[in-house]
Amino acid sequence: MRTNLVTREGYNKLKQELDFLWREERPEVTKKVTWAASLGDKSENADYQYNKKRLREIDRRVRFLRKRLDVLKVIDYSPQQDGKVFFGAWVEIENDDGDQKTFRIVGPDEIYGRNDYISIDSPMARALLSKEVNDDIVVTTPLGKKEWFINDIRYDTHAE
Repeated sequence: MRTNLVTREGYNKLKQELDFLWREERPEVTKKVTWAASLGDKSENADYQYNKKRLREIDRRVRFLRKRLDVLKVIDYSPQQDGKVFFGAWVEIENDDGDQKTFRIVGPDEIYGRNDYISIDSPMARALLSKEVNDDIVVTTPLGKKEWFINDIRYDTHAE
């Protein structure tokens, strides 16, 4: 099950995507479909076939985004979060081998295309919640248990 939480930045990006698809890309693709349909035989018209398919993809994504944006709860930074790992935190961790990772804990809708974001639903994020700098955590992975040490916790105190 996906958590319905999102950062302010994540919400704004999803809203921008919806606006772009609905106000810019969809009208442009609709014009192409209309133009391609006016050429005659649609069954052998690659422009018509491709753009009709793209229009269905856009409509599917628009429906998804509208439904998703309605249920998402935006979580803004609060000074009370300082010092502990909560939603929206940037966390730097290290293991005994000296491997370091830095990532931000965000909603599941925000992680795509970002290597430095992890979902609040992930085992790592769940293990980190409410922990403080210098705490040790144990994360259960498919390869077994992994131990990590928290080096740093910070929050973006401004909205993008």
